[in-house]
Amino acid sequence: MSHPMHAGPPIDGWDLLELAAELSRRGEEFAMATVVWRQGPSSGHQGSRALITASGQLHGWIGGACAEPVVLREAQRVIAEGKPTLLLLGTPDQFGSAVPEGMTVVPISCQSEGALQVYVEPVLPTPRLTIVGRSPMAHTLADLARALGWRSEVYDDPDFSAAELDARSVVVVATQGHGDEEAIEKAVAAFPAFVGLVASRKRGEAVLGYLADRGVPQNLLDRVRVPVGLDLGHTSHREIAVAVLAELVQLRAAGQIGPAASPAPSRPAPVTTRDPVCGMTVRADASSHPYEHDGVTYHFCCVGCRDTFASNPHAYLSAQEA
Repeated sequence: MSHPMHAGPPIDGWDLLELAAELSRRGEEFAMATVVWRQGPSSGHQGSRALITASGQLHGWIGGACAEPVVLREAQRVIAEGKPTLLLLGTPDQFGSAVPEGMTVVPISCQSEGALQVYVEPVLPTPRLTIVGRSPMAHTLADLARALGWRSEVYDDPDFSAAELDARSVVVVATQGHGDEEAIEKAVAAFPAFVGLVASRKRGEAVLGYLADRGVPQNLLDRVRVPVGLDLGHTSHREIAVAVLAELVQLRAAGQIGPAASPAPSRPAPVTTRDPVCGMTVRADASSHPYEHDGVTYHFCCVGCRDTFASNPHAYLSAQEA
């Protein structure tokens, strides 16, 4: 029976890296977990890897019943915070004061006395830049963005629709007077992370005023940056692309666009509970070896803990109450 947290058959090696590349191309966030040290006995091995999606699907292999739920939980936290972490997994009394600064210690108390160090790093999607317009500046901006590894697309105004956007999209309207109003109205309706208009301040005020008169909500119009781009003085059309990209890079570095500024839609966190035998936090579902006692269902990190509890439930329940 397959583990509910896994999606399909287990994969490793090049297949895991190919999956990571595919998720990156699709703009999906995930975390990579790698075992960098082990102390036997442990089912995880140095160099073992797993890929964990933001929704909690795990692909690959990182360790057994004790390590896997911990790594999965920490990986989801790493994705949400956008910062890597180094985990030290083992029994509470194994390491004492020998833990290096900055390492996160997660006690696991299964029958095995092994230990693992696992490096968990987030892989967050690169910005998705959508440019509306057909001028040389628009195509120069797209080329410069791609040179930075950003996903970049150019649309002529008639071909552009809000369906092309999502909450992480960065939109630059560079139609240069040929349909500015229509392009901005379509863009703000999709609630993207950023909307900028290449225009003079006077032209921008006219565009936004026209849209306000058409009934476009003011809170959406207030999100339009106009004129977009750093002020580099008198520049050519292609040099405007440099100014626009410079501002976008600046905003991303400040956390005003990108995953931190426009997180993916919130997902319900998995329900967890405490293993009454070893004290580990485990998922409260069929994957965590459920056992019913006096009408209450308890969950365990492994079969060994469940069997230990079943042999004398009152001993562990009394300890919890104490």
